[in-house]
Amino acid sequence: MSSQTTPISVFILDREYKFTCEPHERDDLKAAAALLDDRMREIKKAGNLMALERIAVMAALNMADEVVKLKSIDRQRKEQVDQRIRNLADQLDGALGAAMD
Repeated sequence: MSSQTTPISVFILDREYKFTCEPHERDDLKAAAALLDDRMREIKKAGNLMALERIAVMAALNMADEVVKLKSIDRQRKEQVDQRIRNLADQLDGALGAAMD
């Protein structure tokens, strides 16, 4: 079963970009474009970079840095949860062993 793609337009720094996506992806694409537009406007407003390409690269680097940091936090959280599960399993094994004695 294939989904039907539909055209969508988004505006980033007042420029229109046209894409096609599946209907269930539309809201996420709009949200991503709005986030990118906000980030690029912040960089442009700071005045250090004026060329669209440089603004886009700086925004992409900032967002990529956030993704890397979030992945690291997620990995650490998973390791903590795994360790907690191992500790609880050890405690349970100990309690069951003591109850059988």
